[in-house]
Amino acid sequence: MNKGTLLLSVVCLCLSVCGLGGAQEIDEKLGSTAALDVVLRDESGNPVRLGQLVDKPTILTLNYFRCASICTPLLNGLASALNGVELKPGQDFQVITVSFDPTDTPEVAHQKQGNYLGEMRRPFPPQAWRFLTGEAQATRKLADSVGFEYRAEGDQYVHPGAIMILTPGGVVSRYIYGISFLAADLQIALQDASAGQVRPTISRIAAVCYTYDPASRTYVFSMTRTVGAATLLCAGAFVLYLVLGRRRRSGGSAGSAR
Repeated sequence: MNKGTLLLSVVCLCLSVCGLGGAQEIDEKLGSTAALDVVLRDESGNPVRLGQLVDKPTILTLNYFRCASICTPLLNGLASALNGVELKPGQDFQVITVSFDPTDTPEVAHQKQGNYLGEMRRPFPPQAWRFLTGEAQATRKLADSVGFEYRAEGDQYVHPGAIMILTPGGVVSRYIYGISFLAADLQIALQDASAGQVRPTISRIAAVCYTYDPASRTYVFSMTRTVGAATLLCAGAFVLYLVLGRRRRSGGSAGSAR
């Protein structure tokens, strides 16, 4: 193993421990407008233009309903977080889940809608969480407009785990990555979207160094997290120093023997 590979391995280890690693297949389009002109199908099979629905802060998720990987955990995590959001669903915000699999049907979408509404522990009207399907060209256009990349592999799809927050005008206001979410994060993102504000995504490095303060409802610098991250990085550097030093000493001893 050469020095470059060893250094990369140590850095990756540190980043994975800190929660910083992992690439996302998202080409962020903050400030751009989602493709509101696409025509999809609602849970009853009726055509609906996306722009007819996006009239309030909207959580947009792109999934497919027979997904065997992260779709179900992501939607479960979203449902769990929504139970803690103080805003009123259907009035202050809504959720729109769009399947990018053209084989998904309105019947399956209707079933999914019932399943997730059944997980809510608060009043959550059906119009506050829509499950839509559509033709491949329409859903691809929507995904491209928000920078969401996916590709077919066999009968499954490879895609990132993320949700998009849209303003009432359909502008991409924020991305939130992962398959589990904090109610506080959703609340702040929806309030920002309601005000028409576009917020840069907090990078994973920044997320390690900041924590949510419920009193001010903002992210504040966390000395504990920062020191923890710095400690892990220093430990990785120290391990690298020891390994390289040992290799140099071994090389020097072999040279002297000759």
